[in-house]
Amino acid sequence: MARTYSGQVSDAQVMLAGIKTNQDVLETRKIGEEFAENLDKLIGTCIKLNNEQEELKARLKTKTEELNKQMAELKARTSEARKIIKLDMPQSTWKEFGILDKR
Repeated sequence: MARTYSGQVSDAQVMLAGIKTNQDVLETRKIGEEFAENLDKLIGTCIKLNNEQEELKARLKTKTEELNKQMAELKARTSEARKIIKLDMPQSTWKEFGILDKR
C-alpha cells in the first residue's frame, strides 16, 4: 500500500536524524554533511508543499459544496419553470424553451 506524504516525510526525518548521528561512519559512502543538508532542505520543501496542497484541498471542498448548493437551486428553479411552461404554453412552443418532451 502506498505511504502517505506525511508518513514518507516522517520516515525521511528519522533517516536524517540517523545520518546526522552517524555521519562520521557514512562519510566514506558520500553521505556526509552536504547530503544531510540537502536532505533536510528537501524535507522542508516537501512539508511546505504538502501543507499548501492540504489548504487547496480544503478550499476545493468548500467550493464543491457551494457549487452543489447552487446546482440544486438551479435544478429546482428550472424544474418549476418547466412545469409552468408545459401547463401554460402550447406544446408546439416547448422547443423554444429547450423542452423536447412530447407531453
